[in-house]
Amino acid sequence: MTSQKSCTLRLWEKINAGARKHDLFKEKDTVLLAVSGGPDSVTMLDFFAKQARKRRLILLIAHLNHKIRGKEADKDEVFVKKLGRTYGIETVAGRTDVPALAKRRKTGIEHAARLARYEFLTKLALKRKFRLIATAHHADDHAETFLLNLLRGTEPKGLLGIPVKRVLCGKGAAAVSVIRPLLQVTRAEIMEYMKINRLPHRKDESNEDEKYLRNWLRKTLIPLIEKKQPRFKAHLAELSAKLARQLKSPGRSALSSLTR
Repeated sequence: MTSQKSCTLRLWEKINAGARKHDLFKEKDTVLLAVSGGPDSVTMLDFFAKQARKRRLILLIAHLNHKIRGKEADKDEVFVKKLGRTYGIETVAGRTDVPALAKRRKTGIEHAARLARYEFLTKLALKRKFRLIATAHHADDHAETFLLNLLRGTEPKGLLGIPVKRVLCGKGAAAVSVIRPLLQVTRAEIMEYMKINRLPHRKDESNEDEKYLRNWLRKTLIPLIEKKQPRFKAHLAELSAKLARQLKSPGRSALSSLTR
């Protein structure tokens, strides 16, 4: 078996194992893929595109231009549309002036971008009658979110990090849920997959700016912690899973009462 095939199958099996464990998607599901053009979402797109025929999945690519990075954001949009044509998947692009939204709502750029993104994705899923929205959050994102919530102050449920699946709106068969199929996958594994499969991607320079707390955590704090404890991210994931079990069992732990 070639190293390329081995790497590819290893990552696919990791995603599929998580999907089975958490019941993320099944045959004939409709999946709206949130694709920014970065390595994470391109990896997710490549996975679903190559699984679609076997699983009879119906796919749609969604991309939101936040108008934060000027011409670079426009290039991201063009890039994602080209990806859609390459994979033969319809692409829907939207645009939101996030800086103006942040000013109007008196909130930070990051928070405003998240609000705009999920509003766009949810409306599109409802309009096109798609049951699932897939985002490319991965294991490193989970660790960063855990630490962000801890540093900013949070209720116990904030230490759950990023949920692998949650309902955004609706009930039963009409519910629209967001799924994170890459949540068991590390950033290093994604970059290895991208490199060995020679997949193109866009680079967001704002991810390098440590004035944003998340970037500082990713580039400075977490690497320092990992020098002392290499399994730090895995330990956080295990802790979040334990907390999730406790919070789902009110009778078993007083912890759950703290979130009421």
